[in-house]
Amino acid sequence: MKLLYFTMPTRVFLFLWLFGQILAKEPPDVTCLVINLESLRCMWNLQGTPEVNYTFHSWFGYQRETICAEYLSENGTNIGCTLPYIKGQRFEPFYTKLEDSSKTYEKKHDLKGKVKLNPPTNLTVKNGSDLNLWFYWNQTTSHTCVESQVQIRKNDNNWETLDVYSGQQHYVQNLPSSTARYELQVKIRLSSSCGQSDFWSDWSEPVVWGFNNTTVSNAKNGEMPVWTAVLYVVSAITLILLVVILLHNERIKIILIPPLPKPALNSPDVEDWFHFSKGLVKERFNTNFNERACTVREYQPVSRSDSNASDSSRLTTTTDQTDCSIPIAVNEPEDTSAPFYTTVIASEDEQQVSV
Repeated sequence: MKLLYFTMPTRVFLFLWLFGQILAKEPPDVTCLVINLESLRCMWNLQGTPEVNYTFHSWFGYQRETICAEYLSENGTNIGCTLPYIKGQRFEPFYTKLEDSSKTYEKKHDLKGKVKLNPPTNLTVKNGSDLNLWFYWNQTTSHTCVESQVQIRKNDNNWETLDVYSGQQHYVQNLPSSTARYELQVKIRLSSSCGQSDFWSDWSEPVVWGFNNTTVSNAKNGEMPVWTAVLYVVSAITLILLVVILLHNERIKIILIPPLPKPALNSPDVEDWFHFSKGLVKERFNTNFNERACTVREYQPVSRSDSNASDSSRLTTTTDQTDCSIPIAVNEPEDTSAPFYTTVIASEDEQQVSV
């Protein structure tokens, strides 16, 4: 027996073809969801857009089978169906059937946990009298068994997710910071008291309290807001103008920087210039003090001779004379090592010069 031999590319092609045939034989998966307790939507395109147009049939419990009256299509191919919903039907078994020209696919669904509500609307925020921040919202369904979940963030921090008690339609932010920006979103679902749903609604539109969105958005992009830049420019120009005016206007300079007071020198009494302490009597400051003037002359050296000395005292004097001279003893010892030495005589009439 001769065995068939296939090259590697041929083997890969055959493998992909067989895998595609297997997938084509699998029935399409139908998923159904109750939308806001108002309608029922079933889809069969989770595995991709089907290659053929299926006919959709459905029924609750022992009710009669009905064909889809409103198809959802994509590029001309049916991918889903929208059905009317009656209150309480989600607790009943639900059956679907897809048919094409040669095959039929049936499936049973449990719709109890397959409810998705619409997101809350009309979010508002108010400052309460208790100094807290109150967030309010409206539910899109009148059902009382609704639980909420909020996500809130301060400034640009990460979101914080918090649960809200069932039935409440508000959230309280205790003692908010007046310099911070708060942003809040809400989502809802049916609570466990009414058959808890496995699906939360989408997040609502955010509500913001604090700084406006423009300022925060510009800060994120690293851009300075226009009004901030204008304020900086105006402030700089104003500061420059004030400096120029101050430098060129003496009157403003005197007002802003008053000069130090100067003492008045036109007073004939010198004592008026000073501040007398408590222990000093002004009258004791005598300005009529007189001192005798003395005439001063230049010193001139005078030569002397040891051979002609008239006595042993070797009396010598200088040619300088004053009216305030003080008498000095004649026989006072002298320093012979000095080049010359002088003695002051009591009066001008008693000058003697030794040569």
